[in-house]
Amino acid sequence: MKILNCIVRYIDRLNTWVGTLAGYISLLMVLVVTTDVIMRYAFNITFIAVQELEWHLFGVLFLIGAGYTLMVDGHVRVDVFYQRLSRKGRAWINLLGVLLFLLPGCYLVIKTSWQFFEMSLHVNEGSPNPGGLPARYVLKFFIPFGFVLVMLQGVSMGIKSFLEIMGRPYKGKTPRVEGI
Repeated sequence: MKILNCIVRYIDRLNTWVGTLAGYISLLMVLVVTTDVIMRYAFNITFIAVQELEWHLFGVLFLIGAGYTLMVDGHVRVDVFYQRLSRKGRAWINLLGVLLFLLPGCYLVIKTSWQFFEMSLHVNEGSPNPGGLPARYVLKFFIPFGFVLVMLQGVSMGIKSFLEIMGRPYKGKTPRVEGI
């Protein structure tokens, strides 16, 4: 059981670090959007690369933040029955959800998106727009990377659920990103 606790601690720390990075990316995104709006409406100047950077940052933010969001139980959940269950009942639901849906779903996305990334890298894909960002494969890399983080957090969640079912709940605290 000690090794399981170490695995959970490592995965949670990784996603906490990435969650902190996502916070800084969100600040960068606010700066880029603000700059774009000021340039566009105050000076009537538009840069395609800046507009593309906005949605690239949003995509990266969404993808790398998903594992952290799962760790802190921030995803939308329909709690009609879940909240009425005992801790052990909730642990069973979480474990089955991880094993039957989350891990296989993440695997499929990782497998297919990795090929998507490799193809983009192979042809050195860039923006189809004149003045757009080069190296679109960098953005596409974050699809499998983000789902690896979600998959790892699913493993952590599954281990915590398993420990709860076995009557030996995880003793560590789930780290949280405090203000950026």
